[in-house]
Amino acid sequence: MRSLLSYLILAFVSLVAAISTTGDRLLVILDDVADKANYSKFLGDLESRGFKIAFETPKSESLSLFHLGERAYDHVIFFPTKIKGLGPNLTPNLLLKFLESKGNILLTLSSEATAPTSIVSLLDQLDIQLPADRTGLVVDHFNYDSANAEEKHDVLLLPTPKSIRPDVKNYFGVGAGKDEVIAFPRGVGAALGTGELLAPILRAPRTAYSYNPKEQAEVVDDLFGAGEQLALVSTFQSRNSARFTLVGSAEMLQDAWFDAKAKTVDGKSVQTFNRNFAKQVSGWTFQEIGVLRVNWIEHHLNEAGASNESNPEIYRIKNDVTYSISLSEWSWAGWQAFKVPAKDELQLEFSMLSPFHRLPLALDKAQSSPEASAYTVSFKVPDQHGIFNFKVNYKRPFLTNIKEKNTVSVRHMAHDEWPRSFVISGAWPWIAGIAATVTGWLGFCALWMYSAPPAGKKETKKTQ
Repeated sequence: MRSLLSYLILAFVSLVAAISTTGDRLLVILDDVADKANYSKFLGDLESRGFKIAFETPKSESLSLFHLGERAYDHVIFFPTKIKGLGPNLTPNLLLKFLESKGNILLTLSSEATAPTSIVSLLDQLDIQLPADRTGLVVDHFNYDSANAEEKHDVLLLPTPKSIRPDVKNYFGVGAGKDEVIAFPRGVGAALGTGELLAPILRAPRTAYSYNPKEQAEVVDDLFGAGEQLALVSTFQSRNSARFTLVGSAEMLQDAWFDAKAKTVDGKSVQTFNRNFAKQVSGWTFQEIGVLRVNWIEHHLNEAGASNESNPEIYRIKNDVTYSISLSEWSWAGWQAFKVPAKDELQLEFSMLSPFHRLPLALDKAQSSPEASAYTVSFKVPDQHGIFNFKVNYKRPFLTNIKEKNTVSVRHMAHDEWPRSFVISGAWPWIAGIAATVTGWLGFCALWMYSAPPAGKKETKKTQ
């Protein structure tokens, strides 16, 4: 009966969390609610994945990101607006508070609409810079759609994203065909700071540049950025794993560019990857992919004859210890075993004020399953007593952060735990010296006690 009840509870939990690990309440901010017709496929894909979408305009009096101090929504999408300010309900402080409360934001821009001051201030807080005029246009005279941008060259055709580093998993180019490209029409490029929380998904080609389209000069002298300096789609993940994504072209999410045909400069017809790319970007932003979970942690003695109790609070110096951690990754509709990339390492630190050990954790197939991977390592406790911590601090781009700490005490050896001197080879000369001294002393005593005194001459008494 208990097992059946546990199964039903787990089934219910999996249904409740069938899409996003942080919730399904999605707020969409548009200049006019009627504009949602331009994004019907994108919004329809979100609804099919289980999101409950509410539509609001920045001027709506009922708009509020919080209710009674709690988030009223789990995710927010901003589409371009021509309003200079977003009003008192969408100030930069409120948007930052929304991120601090683990809400997720997907922000889109357009070269045809100036970014609101609230959005610019929010991006400054995240170390993302837009052009000084709060608008711009990215063009490329070598990588454009010759069918739709023959004159202005403002519809870029870009290859699907690759992994930004060898040790980072690629979430945004999965399923792309050889001849599929991403169409980036009339978009804005941003400059990313050096913060470790920022990561680009899509950068501009080397031949692209950004300028203000309102300037009608034949030669553009003042460029905001060029080449890979421009991030076309970028991400920010805060330390609490809340996610923010900046898409420089809202038009790339419109129906016209989903599964559309485009033509390269040399006249080759190609298929756009925009629909799948939009799904992957929104899925990452709303924590449908790239979410890690710690299932359990265990550390114990690994010595013959010991009790090997799980997670004891105290160890002894020079003990042999084994540490294990189980991890799962949420991917669209369920938990699966998390696999560390081939050129990456999951590490354990055994530290006091500084690490005494920093060791790679290896996959333990015996304790792993299709839903969870177990990683383990064995080591010897250092010859230092005090308060120590088992630490796993795993932070990688596009993955939620893992920071686990377990505190234990390490004591000295008890007086009856030290090895006896006769088993220490270095003590054998001293033991032999002690034995020789004792043997000689006993021999001397025996000789003294059992030896007769020497015979002396007999004394005679003198007489007168």
